[in-house]
Amino acid sequence: MATVAADMESTAFEPRRDRLIIVASSLGTVFEWYDFFVYGTLAALLGRLFFPSDNPTAGLLLSLATFGAGFGVRPIGAMVFGVLGDRIGRKHTFLATITLMGVATALVGFLPTFATAGIWAPILLVGLRLLQGLALGGEYGGAAIYVAENAPKGRRGFFTSFIQASVVGGFLLSLIVTLGVTAIVGKDAFESWGWRLPFVGSLLLLVVSLYIRLKLRESPVFVAMKAKGETSAHPLRETFTHKGNIRLLLVALFGIAAGLTVIWYTAQFSTLLFLQQTALVNETDAKLLCGVTALLSAPFFVLAGHLSDRWGRRPMMIAGYGLTLLLLFPLFHLLANAANPTLTRAAAAAPITVSGVACHYDPFAHKQDTACGNAMQFFSGRGIGFRRVESTGLPLRVMVGPVIAIDLDNIAVPFDKTKVEAALTRAGYPTAKNPGPRNDAVIILAGLAMGILSAMTYGPVAAILVELFPARIRYTSMSIPYHIGTGYFGGFLPFISQFIIARSGNPFGGLWYTFVVVAIAFVVTIVALPETKDRDIC
Repeated sequence: MATVAADMESTAFEPRRDRLIIVASSLGTVFEWYDFFVYGTLAALLGRLFFPSDNPTAGLLLSLATFGAGFGVRPIGAMVFGVLGDRIGRKHTFLATITLMGVATALVGFLPTFATAGIWAPILLVGLRLLQGLALGGEYGGAAIYVAENAPKGRRGFFTSFIQASVVGGFLLSLIVTLGVTAIVGKDAFESWGWRLPFVGSLLLLVVSLYIRLKLRESPVFVAMKAKGETSAHPLRETFTHKGNIRLLLVALFGIAAGLTVIWYTAQFSTLLFLQQTALVNETDAKLLCGVTALLSAPFFVLAGHLSDRWGRRPMMIAGYGLTLLLLFPLFHLLANAANPTLTRAAAAAPITVSGVACHYDPFAHKQDTACGNAMQFFSGRGIGFRRVESTGLPLRVMVGPVIAIDLDNIAVPFDKTKVEAALTRAGYPTAKNPGPRNDAVIILAGLAMGILSAMTYGPVAAILVELFPARIRYTSMSIPYHIGTGYFGGFLPFISQFIIARSGNPFGGLWYTFVVVAIAFVVTIVALPETKDRDIC
């Protein structure tokens, strides 16, 4: 690759062109991630529209599983578009990905709901989510590589960090649009038909994105390789046969992609779901609070990328992972205390215990087959933590602190939630209609702290992945582990964490998934991740 490197050394970097590269790539990424995240921000509503059930937890879980399905096919998109990016070029490939994403997103806005089309409604929704996932599998690698290969040496971390910050921008834009449409048409109209507008509106974003990206030239690294005949004819095969590349793929998967993505999704979606489902913060306020924290945290992604140019990529990743392991649970407890102190006090003074014979709970069941299961479904739907205890005596006993809220001695007697609600009221448990006071400043502070932890690991990642792999197979090699990590470890995080919470009865139980994945990434990074900031990427 010496000839390519020589050509690149003579390439002049112009401030005006550099700004266009960053703005064009970042704005396009904002719009594409908007398309993907607008579904996540409306997960609860879409669960009711496409997966109706008497069990609200089941509807939410199925909606989140559909959200995860889009991530599940991202590795396939990474292989398909990675090969195209290494063979035909970076620019044309990420023009194709953004077009596919925009069209698939817009079509969601025209789908019939379950009430109209029955089972075909969720089938069509899943199909469009899969198309979105395929597109996103090729988007990130193209944008990150294009910016990195155009960046001046010694500033790749700073330049590519705008791509990472733009992911936050996509999440923020999805919140702004959904809240704005809700404010304009009203909540009832939004839940009836207004939810379609944020999806259909992606067509406008698609036009803007294409216009901006068409102004870009091809990456100078790719142009030089193509001119010298040094591009790969079989990038997918070479990705797995190039000397030492398998080890780098594993490091990129378990040490980089898996760890940083669970932190990011915990900071964004787990926080949003926690505020709505557990802390009883109304949907609009929860989205506004998460939007403010996303906005405040965005500059830290750029700062982290800049610091990685000075101090190194590896130290930033290690510090981010280590601090996350230390602060994850304390920050969410701080969030709980600030979002609903009344609930925190009631749960501490009067913890709930559910016991019974053959007491089991299926979060996916339309209806539970025992009174004990119905009791756990009730608490799970209310977002109230509980402890399950097996009993060889009564079919069901619910304790609210030392008080027996309900005691059934006949298996044929159904669960009576009225008695439990009365006991909860006496014990000081708040309701969605009367959630009690909250401290928005502390909520934002806790969310910002999570955002900064995410920035420390996500800010430098594009530079790391570009620097790890050789130019001729870079698009394919970095896209595959990145999208397996983000697609499976991260994309299914909302579903897995909510499932853990539903089964365990512990509102903080889902955080253990994040903790374990980050712990693995922390060890892999310390043991196997090389420092890459001074590498020649030509």
